[in-house]
Amino acid sequence: MSEIKKLGILTSGGDCCGLNAVIESVVRTATTKNYQVIGYKMGYDGLYNNDFIELNNENVRDIGRRGGSIIGNSNKTNLFNHYKEVNGVVTYSDDSDIAIANMKKEHVDVLIVVGGDGSMTSARDFMRKGVNVICIPKTIDNDVPYTDKSFGYSTAVFHIADALESVRTTGASHDRVMILEVMGRHAGWLALEGGLAGDADFILLPEVPYDIKKIIEELVKRYKAGFKSTVICVSEGSTPKDGEVTAVINKKYPDAIKLGGIGAKLAVQLQEELAPLTGQEVRSTNLGYIQRGGETNSVDKILSFRYGSYAVEAISKGDFGKMVSLRGEELFTVPITEVVGNGPTGETSKGGRKNVNPDSDLLRCARSMGVFLGD
Repeated sequence: MSEIKKLGILTSGGDCCGLNAVIESVVRTATTKNYQVIGYKMGYDGLYNNDFIELNNENVRDIGRRGGSIIGNSNKTNLFNHYKEVNGVVTYSDDSDIAIANMKKEHVDVLIVVGGDGSMTSARDFMRKGVNVICIPKTIDNDVPYTDKSFGYSTAVFHIADALESVRTTGASHDRVMILEVMGRHAGWLALEGGLAGDADFILLPEVPYDIKKIIEELVKRYKAGFKSTVICVSEGSTPKDGEVTAVINKKYPDAIKLGGIGAKLAVQLQEELAPLTGQEVRSTNLGYIQRGGETNSVDKILSFRYGSYAVEAISKGDFGKMVSLRGEELFTVPITEVVGNGPTGETSKGGRKNVNPDSDLLRCARSMGVFLGD
């Protein structure tokens, strides 16, 4: 292995709390090993445009609690299938060699990719072209396999629980059914743990398709039992039995399917059915990007520090082509191909997701406490 002198880091995909803490940890640990660090701006866009900033102990000092990323995020770019539109003409091309040439120009020895499934798929493809890469898992959905927890998740759960407490009081004041839609494309961790922490009465998850008739029956039963208001926490990826997920297609993005709107859709359906039965009004709130931002809590900050520091330690040992993983209290590395699969270059991985197990203790806990899961 040639001597490591310079690291490049990018934060790809959606933003979340803890990204800045990862950057701070990477830079501070790298400094102790006499590595230089540059941060590519706006994810893979920065790699393509050779747009970066020098990172050092001075400009990363005390950024650990700040949400977002000081080098920016982008979830629009797959350089192996790069979307471009010129004069109304859309083309796709493999521009990965441009990125590799930029890394060589700046003498970058190792690329640290902080991201989720799509970001790590691109990292895997760069690895196939001879780039030294190491990945740090990032998603508030907490659905990256081979790791117990992703940073940003704890802060997001806190925001969800806080929002549920807020909608509960206004719902109780008006005897309303209150729906809070939260993130969670294909995995319901946020809705489940956020819903439990925020005392939601109903929790709807992608892993448990709901029956709209049973939801209405349960709402009527609650109303007759004296519970005049109900709080429902629904994951954006929740689907009715024999139904489809609520989504919008945007082909400009590597992952063209954008979820959202299930809360509003459910509110309309429930309002029509409940009006003649209980007279209740139904209101929906989409928590949206509030759950992604704000100040990073201490749990996520410490976890981010650990991920960043361990990544640099792995680099010093030549442990490339891996993702840093947390199991229990221990960190280790697993091959990227184990995480995202070994599929064709340029295609975003669709497998290997960590979902809520319908037979898990956490789900049993919710059911045993009387939380209705829609089935």
